[in-house]
Amino acid sequence: MPLNADGPSAGLERRVAAILDARLQRDADHPVAIALSGGGDSVALLGMVTDWARIARRRVLAITVDHGLNPDSASWNRLCEAEARRLGADWVLRRWEGDKPSTGLPAGARRARHALIADAARDAGARVVLFGHTADDVVEGDWMRERGSTLGRLREWSPSPAWPEGRGLMLLRPMLSERREALRDYLRARGAGWIDDPGNARFERGRARQALASLIADALEAVWGDGSYRSEASLSAPRLADCSALRASSPLPLGEGFEGGDDLSATILCAAGHDRLPRSDRLDALLDRLARSHPFTATLAGARIEATGHRLLILREAGEFRRRPPVPLPLTPDRPAVWDGRYEITTSEPGWSVVPALGRLAALSDADRAVAALSPAAARGALPVLIRDGDPRPVLAWRNARVLALAPRRLKLAQWAFSGETTQERDLVSPVHGETLPPDLF
Repeated sequence: MPLNADGPSAGLERRVAAILDARLQRDADHPVAIALSGGGDSVALLGMVTDWARIARRRVLAITVDHGLNPDSASWNRLCEAEARRLGADWVLRRWEGDKPSTGLPAGARRARHALIADAARDAGARVVLFGHTADDVVEGDWMRERGSTLGRLREWSPSPAWPEGRGLMLLRPMLSERREALRDYLRARGAGWIDDPGNARFERGRARQALASLIADALEAVWGDGSYRSEASLSAPRLADCSALRASSPLPLGEGFEGGDDLSATILCAAGHDRLPRSDRLDALLDRLARSHPFTATLAGARIEATGHRLLILREAGEFRRRPPVPLPLTPDRPAVWDGRYEITTSEPGWSVVPALGRLAALSDADRAVAALSPAAARGALPVLIRDGDPRPVLAWRNARVLALAPRRLKLAQWAFSGETTQERDLVSPVHGETLPPDLF
């Protein structure tokens, strides 16, 4: 069904289409991915996205995740597939398999869902995944965070939180200014159905909805009355200083100061190579120390922080490899593998495995030690080296493999989210300084 120019949902459709036009490409070969749970928000988004895609000449891939937590999930999957096919979208199902956590199930399910969606999107060549979050979700999230939840803030344009599965992917939430009930009205006008998962009521999100039921209109007016979300902090993104490509994924030199903890958290995650946010109390303590402008060295969430008054370095804490020695990562020829969440490494030769340079620097060749010396001393042990049976000497990974440093692009995408810059899907393929090593170094 095309966009309805005169119906009661016309304003909603035009607003969403305008956001899609501002962020997404037209006439591109790769698909636009959308997370389709079968709930009213995602079904409404699917309808509007497929309407837009017909005009923009884009393929749409709907991705459904079966968490294996509800006996009705098989019928829900069939409904999702049927709706996607009816609207002309491709559809894929991913399952959350294996044991489920005994505590923190919603957070575990959310983490698994993002990872599975990211895997499916990357497999299909998509660069952007759309989610159907609404203004109601924003207010409910605030309510939950005020009561101790670690749920992240929702932004219209942000990197995938799944790591390393979501590397290079951006999430687009084009309905953050829309009310949930308005989306139901849109679906009723189109004669479309949706799924209401009764399991939602058992968890914190359900409690938030119940607590806010009589207050939600006033709360939304308070934060969205002028069209902008007033409780969103104005964050200045950390800036990458000019540095060599080898150094860019270990130390991350930043601009002076931080406006809040979110940008510092993101930088720590980029340097440490994982997705586990630092504890808020330790992050606050670190911000306090930075505000004093005194030199110090600290560790937090797998990262090393070196403040020298005028310069701040955040890099991988190499000592983590001594405390928790990693198992060597075998490389399959011509198949990229992510090591330590910081490097994507591909080799065409069989038999190689990746390990940290810690404890092996002295065994490197003179040429490799000279290259490693481009990094600060504290960062060198966290560089990747290759070893293989029968070869006593390790080599820096760059010598025998294609190495893509993941931290620079990850930090760049985080900067886009913090700055509010209107970047677009086409920008995702632009080169980022520090991703690859200049060939003249070898």
